[in-house]
Amino acid sequence: MKQKVRIAAGQGFWGDLPDAPVRQVEGGPIDYLMLDYLAEVTMSIMQKQRSRDPSAGYAKDFVPLMNQILPACVERNIRVTANAGGVNVEGCADAVREVARGLGLAGKLRIGLVTGDDIMAKLDEFLDRGIELRNMDTGVALSTVRDRIQSANVYLGAAPMVAALNRGAQIVITGRATDTGLTLAPLMHEFGWAPDDWNKIAAGTIAGHIIECGAQCSGGNCQYEWRNIPNLASVGFPIVEAAPDGTFVITKHEGTGGWVIIPSVKEQLVYEMGDPHSYITPDCVADFTTVRLEYEGRDRVRVFGIEGRPATNTLKVSISYSAGYKAVGTLAYSWPEAYDKAQAADRILRERLDRLGLKFDQILTEFVGANATHGPLAGAPSPDLPEVQLRVGVRSENRTAVERFTKEIAPLVLTGPPGVTGFAGGRPKVEEIVAYWPALIPKEEINPVVDIIDV
Repeated sequence: MKQKVRIAAGQGFWGDLPDAPVRQVEGGPIDYLMLDYLAEVTMSIMQKQRSRDPSAGYAKDFVPLMNQILPACVERNIRVTANAGGVNVEGCADAVREVARGLGLAGKLRIGLVTGDDIMAKLDEFLDRGIELRNMDTGVALSTVRDRIQSANVYLGAAPMVAALNRGAQIVITGRATDTGLTLAPLMHEFGWAPDDWNKIAAGTIAGHIIECGAQCSGGNCQYEWRNIPNLASVGFPIVEAAPDGTFVITKHEGTGGWVIIPSVKEQLVYEMGDPHSYITPDCVADFTTVRLEYEGRDRVRVFGIEGRPATNTLKVSISYSAGYKAVGTLAYSWPEAYDKAQAADRILRERLDRLGLKFDQILTEFVGANATHGPLAGAPSPDLPEVQLRVGVRSENRTAVERFTKEIAPLVLTGPPGVTGFAGGRPKVEEIVAYWPALIPKEEINPVVDIIDV
């Protein structure tokens, strides 16, 4: 058994810094590279892509990245866990296999595939058997939006990834696995942690949570003394250095920008945390109130004392569905009286929409530069604001109404208040609204599948 395992975060979301994984591989010793690509809306985007092209539906930028770093990963025995598979894990794995063969790595690489998270084809069966998949926020049954569903994926935990690693996979590609599982799985594999050793599983889960958003725990998006954070242009992504007892250190490669300090780690800990006593994942229930932090040196924060409880008997399901249409238009008004001009333009626009008999589920107006960020908490805007951007959004089940709204923004330039300095982006674009539906499903209804392919 290793006495230390280094897991480096390379991506915090689909579209993160392209060179971050490369710098993690080349910047110093690591054992694993963890790449987190998926968010709730990402799954619906990928599902749409695959509906247009059966070979699509995964994070396409993962493939050229593998082309760039696979030789070094194979040479240095760096293993990769990634949820880049989206809704087409097999297609992603096939593309990576072709890249590996093109690099001359045939016979030198095993790829693990984890599927079983996509339950679109089983939704009607579940509903017929009384598994209602009620919305966790509203309690409404899924049947009310069944005809508008675009994607439905279960959050799988670390167990199937552990199985793939146990079978020798050097790259593990999943669909909708939990962000934390991408880090927890290597620790369970390397240290032989039992799935019911709740304190250690919770520790691995929190380790994964701290690094799942990439540089957000190593200086990026950090409120604490943000002006003093060094060299964010070359920010270092975080690395977990874990021990068999469940303690670990958050650090980064030497010579990189940003910083790993207790405040930056704390900021990431509270990100999407919910109830600090009960952070629920498929693998355990972690108690964030037990987390202890201390410095172990420069850019080294030791994390210890973590406690966990048994996992629940359900899995979370991420469902997306069509919820009408939206459009957002903007106009910028200049000094003097910029805020008053923008307010007047909003009133005029709304009167014209009423006169046309257009009905919307919602009309939302924001005054960027005055109160768009803080809303009512912003207080009364200064009368001397140099410029204010009027931003108006509408949504409706009626596409025709939204399309007509898009034609009412530009006329304000010559038929409204003075001082318009820009019609940003031209006529607003009508977009489909993809809404999120969280639900729970009994664990026994889901059967993850692990496949291994040799390059």
